[in-house]
Amino acid sequence: MKNLFKIFTATAILMATFSSCKKDLNLKPTNDITSDVAYSTPAGYKQVLAKVYGSFATTGGGGSGSSDLGGIDAGTSDFIRLYWNAQELTTDEGLCVWNDPGVYDLNYQTYTSDNILLRGLYTRSLYQITVINEFLRESTPAKLASRNITGADAANIAVYVAEARFLRAYQYWVLMDLFGNPPFITENNLIGTTAPQQIKRADLFKYVESELLAIDPILLTSNEYGRATKAAEWMLLSRLYLNASVYTGTDRNTDAITYASKVIAGGFSLHSAYKNLFLADNNINNPETILSINYDGTLTQNYGGTTFIVNASINGDMKPATFGVPNGGWGGIRTRSTLPAMFGISGAFTSNPDSRAMFYGDKSVNDAVAVFTDGLRAIKFRNVNQAGVAAPSIGGTFCSIDFPLFRLPEAYLNYAEAVLRGGGGGSMGQALTYVNLLRQRAYGNSSGNVTSLTLDNILTERAKEFFWEGYRRTDLVRFGKFTDGSYLWPFKGGVAAGRGIDATRSIFPLPSADLIANPNLTQNPGY
Repeated sequence: MKNLFKIFTATAILMATFSSCKKDLNLKPTNDITSDVAYSTPAGYKQVLAKVYGSFATTGGGGSGSSDLGGIDAGTSDFIRLYWNAQELTTDEGLCVWNDPGVYDLNYQTYTSDNILLRGLYTRSLYQITVINEFLRESTPAKLASRNITGADAANIAVYVAEARFLRAYQYWVLMDLFGNPPFITENNLIGTTAPQQIKRADLFKYVESELLAIDPILLTSNEYGRATKAAEWMLLSRLYLNASVYTGTDRNTDAITYASKVIAGGFSLHSAYKNLFLADNNINNPETILSINYDGTLTQNYGGTTFIVNASINGDMKPATFGVPNGGWGGIRTRSTLPAMFGISGAFTSNPDSRAMFYGDKSVNDAVAVFTDGLRAIKFRNVNQAGVAAPSIGGTFCSIDFPLFRLPEAYLNYAEAVLRGGGGGSMGQALTYVNLLRQRAYGNSSGNVTSLTLDNILTERAKEFFWEGYRRTDLVRFGKFTDGSYLWPFKGGVAAGRGIDATRSIFPLPSADLIANPNLTQNPGY
């Protein structure tokens, strides 16, 4: 079992559960548990914080068939499933065979403002921000004093507040990165009074940065498993600064190096075996993962998250039991040929000196999008422990693999890329050392070491290290290759050989339903 605050501490007193998202940020509690009851004790505050974290790993309070969101199937409304689709299916890494609404638009980069999967991600992020805002409204010094919560209890709740602000900053980063100019509201806005105002991308960058810097003195250096720490905040700052030129037009590579270096000096180390980072017991003896979204195959049943990644990556012919899901195997997602080609693989997969090459199949070429076996399957995530024993799973389908949001290698590669982009405070020698540490683990020795670096090297290394972890679209946008015709992959732009598309599509459209509901919003260019 993956802690998850002891699986949300009995659903976290339901946290004054919110209704389905119809007006996104203007949500009101609908259950009978009032805030004065839910927040009446220090223990209650921690239980509600557990629900804040839990909203990242569940779709709703009623199990696998429930959803906090309206207008989208519960099974597809999990944050990681939606985020994964947006970050992977639109790139040179992943393809999906399913003809579900919105899928092929992502495969082909032909998405519109009516794409249901993008709308679901947008709404999920706003929903989680709404939940956090409500928690923050109930956690002010005045509210604590009115409830006679003082001393050490109040100090603990101040840490909870910092963690909640981190999670909100993360979700605003997601919206800024994918949608550019989203609606914006904080705990200081009254619920239901006016429609949220729109914030420009560059201004949202400043807000996220200021929030992360403000909570730095309050966040703990170490915390319970699955909770935010200073290192998670530093990692998000490094990511923010590395992409600053995309968000604001001004590079912040020196700052990216500064915060990557803080993470590197923060006591983390590489796991000895790369493959063990994506198994069902990756919460045990894992010195590398900085923050994860935690799943449990018996207590957090959800058709998204790592349950989705494992089952969609295999079919019945691949012996699902060996992946820890004896009744699973949905046959949905596999690689575009460009991903295995980065490992030097074309045709069938046999073996590879780079241990990160975890694929299955005998055909890497993508002749037909709708054929699951047209492309190697990525089998990086497995619902088994290091001994190969399947994790407990209700129905033989649900998975207990925690999904890493931040790992130490990101700090290494951020550092190296920022040095190559001219950032100060680092060195090329140190950048080379960091890259080779990853390659030495991958190869098991120094045979894969490199003696020089280029930006293209870094982009390829990031694909090898982070494929199937939701990094790729952001990376390709930063490198100017997401829409550009100079870098193609199968079915880019809806053409088998690939084609360039309009640069405006590097930002997703705001959902048409929200534009209709909120007159303060203006659609992104190109849609």
